[in-house]
Order: sequence, then C-alpha cells, then structure tokens
Amino acid sequence: MYYNSLIEAIGNTPLVKLNRLAEGIKGTVLVKVEYFNPGNSMKDRMALKMIEDAEKAGILKPGGTIIEGTSGNTGMGLALVAIAKGYKCIFTLADKQSQEKIDILRAMGAEVIVCPTNVSPEDPRSYYSVAKKLNKDIPNSFYPNQYDNISNAAAHYETTGPEIWDQTEGKITHYAAGVGTGGSMCGTAKYLKEQNPNVVSVGIDSYGSVFKKYKETGVFDENEIYPYMTEGIGEDILPKNVDFSLIDSFVKVTDKDAAIMTRRLAREEGLFVGWSCGSAVHGALEYAKENLKEDDMMVIILPDHGTRYLAKVYNDNWMKDHGFLEARDFATAKDIITNKNGSDKLLTVGKSDKIGQVIKMLNTEGIDQVPVVENNHFVGSISTAKLLEKLIEDPEIREKEVGEVMDNPMPFVAMDNTLDVLSSMINKDNKAVLVRDQAHDVHIITQHDLLMAMSN
Repeated sequence: MYYNSLIEAIGNTPLVKLNRLAEGIKGTVLVKVEYFNPGNSMKDRMALKMIEDAEKAGILKPGGTIIEGTSGNTGMGLALVAIAKGYKCIFTLADKQSQEKIDILRAMGAEVIVCPTNVSPEDPRSYYSVAKKLNKDIPNSFYPNQYDNISNAAAHYETTGPEIWDQTEGKITHYAAGVGTGGSMCGTAKYLKEQNPNVVSVGIDSYGSVFKKYKETGVFDENEIYPYMTEGIGEDILPKNVDFSLIDSFVKVTDKDAAIMTRRLAREEGLFVGWSCGSAVHGALEYAKENLKEDDMMVIILPDHGTRYLAKVYNDNWMKDHGFLEARDFATAKDIITNKNGSDKLLTVGKSDKIGQVIKMLNTEGIDQVPVVENNHFVGSISTAKLLEKLIEDPEIREKEVGEVMDNPMPFVAMDNTLDVLSSMINKDNKAVLVRDQAHDVHIITQHDLLMAMSN
C-alpha cells in the first residue's frame, strides 16, 4: 500500500496514555499526538478541508495563490496541500512566532511576511489585515481565514472527533484542548457531545486572552488583552469557529507554566511537543486533579511538534532570560504587589483631562508616571520626564488635553513574571508596567518598586 501524495497521510494519529505526569490523578488521561500528521501538527486536517471546500465552491481555481494569516502550523498544512495541488502560498505571521516556523514555511516554498504582534487586529499592520489586503490585491487568490472559516471546525467534526470516539471505544468522559481559532476544540467537542451529551469539554486559554472571561460573563473585555508569548493559543478576537456553547469551562495557563510543562512532556513522557501542548496538559491536569473520577477518561489534544520551539522553550538560556528556568530565586509581580499591602491604589487620568491638571496631580502625589484611561480602557500614559521635554518645547501645552500628548499605554504583564523579566520591560519607553490580579484589580509596578524588591 502507498499514498498518492503526502496529504493522504493526514489523520489517524495515536492516543497515548500519560503515566508520570498523571500520577495521583483519578481516572485515565490520554493525549492525542497530532505531530504524527505529515506537517507535524493538527492544522493539516483543517488546511486540507478548507482548500478542498474552496475548490468545490469554485473559489480557488488552478494556479491560484493561498494567502493566510497563521501562527505557523496552519501555514505548514496549507503549504503541503498547495504543493500537492499546484498552488502558490503567501503567509503573514506575528513577530512573536518562532524563527523555526518562519524558516520551515520558507523551506516549503512559501512567501512569508512578518507583522507586529502588539497592534490591534484592525490595525493595517496586523497579520490579519495584511493577509486580507493581499487577498484583495492579488488576482485568483484565496484567503482561507481559519478563524471564521467553518471548514476549520468541520474538519475536526469529520475526523478528530470520530477518531477519538473509536480509539476510546466510546469511553471518553472529558475532552480538553487549547482554544485558538476554535476549530479543533469545537468541531471535536460537537461530534463527541452528539455521541454522548455527558462528555465534558475543557478549553485551555492563556493569560492575555479574552476567551475565559467572555465565556463566564458574556463580556468582551479589552482589559483582559495584553501581550503573552505562548503561540497558537488564546485570542484578542472572537473567531466564528469558537462556539462557546460547546465549551463547558475554561482554564487559564501562564506562559511560564506552559513552557515548563512542555519540557516535562519531553523528559518524563518522551513526547517532544510544542509550547501550546504544555498549556493544554498543564490546564487539563489542573482540572483533572479536582474533577476526574476513577472511571473517567480524559483526552487532551497535543497540537504540534517540538522542532518549532528549539530556540525558545527547549533552549535553557532563553528560558532563563525569561524567568521560566531560574538560576536563582526571583521575586514575581505577585510578590511585589503583595508586599505593598494595599498601598498601591492605582491613580489614573482621563484622556480629556488638561495637562495642567495632570502636572498638579503628579506633584501632589509625588509620582513620576500615570496611566491614561478612556471608558475604563487603558489607552495611554503620561510621565514627568516626557512632560518636561514637551513643556520646554511648548509651555502652552498646559491647556491641551492629555490625549494630544500622551505616550503609548503601559504594557500589561502576568502575575508570575519574575524580576528579571519585569526589569527588561521597564525602560526609557516603558516607565512602568501594569498587572491585573485575580480580582481584576489593576496595579502598577515602577522602577522604584523593582529596586525595592531587589534590595530585599
């Protein structure tokens, strides 16, 4: 037996039992190892489905160009399909994606355009917007749009779900997966719940993403959005493939916990997997510790392979630089906030406030910087150093509104970020960082706070 092309080898990936990592957890914990797909990720499934559905609909014609915004793995799947079917590829990626992913896509003959991460989805520089514009400008091109293309979830409804049901002989009770575009989570969950409505689906989210709070409150809170490093999980948008009615609960996982679990999967289970796999397993095991019973069976999706992350989570120096693999004990943002004992009530100014008022407040309170808010959103910042420069240039700015002279908003950081990471983020451009605690209160960490923590 042989395949006519590599894309015929997509699917039918194995289920493997977790042993060491699941010690002490009731029930059985299995992982579906998607790096056995030819493109080394589960995205091969929906890449093939999206292209074949576009062909059937007459949207994609011979000799056409596939243009997609991707975190890397979807691009790889699309590139494999394109090679088999004779299409060209252009991919846009956010600059937080690993260099390995970029190099692999270029090796597969694709053109790769790297875009900034820390811009809104609507910004013309975002990888979403750049892909859409290219699709509009290039004749005979197809923009799959994995986020809103229903073929994404359909691929997993037709393949991943049935495979898991058959492989577990219908004994699965819990299904867990990271939620990014939503296709693998919701397509698979839909099939499994149709077979047994009692199957519980657990979505894994990242700190800095909007999914968990939206599921629990129905509110799209932009204050939940801040930069994070884990690739391929969480979003700052609500993709159409994310059907929240199919996700019973969410668990959030930090970059650090995800990175450490990724390395543990390799060392303790022999599973050389990607960063979001660590997120999925860490979050699923946290859920399982409290909720699984003896006869339960949980299946966790492991989306991709570790080769995409050799320069990041599998690199000791990179891990140490980011405070994930500590050569010594570091205090965290949480420690700094706790040590303030509630003395750090956050002061803010409005975008329409006058600069003269702000100067008076800074002097009265004895602070050097303050966030700018508008409609409860953090939209900018003001610092005494920048104000002084602008006052020297134009003394009349006292009568101007804050919005006319403010700087970029202070970045949000996760509670578990360590001192070395925080210090690298506080510089001449960012005078302070913001932290949101579990009660959703916002705190500020300044250079002075770092110095105090380092001297203790």
